[in-house]
Amino acid sequence: MKKNLLPQKLKELRKVHNYTQDYVAEVLGVVRQTYSHYETGKRTPDAEALYKLAGLYNISIDDLLHLTINIDRDESYDAPAPTDTSSDLSEFLDFFNDPANKKKYIFHSNLEKELLFYFDKISEEDKKEIIEFTKIKARKPLH
Repeated sequence: MKKNLLPQKLKELRKVHNYTQDYVAEVLGVVRQTYSHYETGKRTPDAEALYKLAGLYNISIDDLLHLTINIDRDESYDAPAPTDTSSDLSEFLDFFNDPANKKKYIFHSNLEKELLFYFDKISEEDKKEIIEFTKIKARKPLH
């Protein structure tokens, strides 16, 4: 699923049903600002919220997430070859689902986990360069 499709779909569904953000937020049990962030893509709804949204709009979760595709049954479809990205994702998930690593990284955000995963794969020299670069970036004021 493309990341920007869910926020767009949530906004469209809400407007088609003439619901306010306040109403949908109340159904989900979140504050309006949290729901607003779902529609802008700043946050992603968790599994429970997706389940409630699918129920509210009377659609399947895969329709909500744009996972359902129309398939021409007369056409043959071959599975694409795994890409470097899919291999990286698989390795990443295996790494963080390993109980030994899960405990070590439990308090890190997903972004921090991804950084640590790739950081572990590079040379010591590259690690030092990245740390120096990070120090420079950390000194810059946030916008």
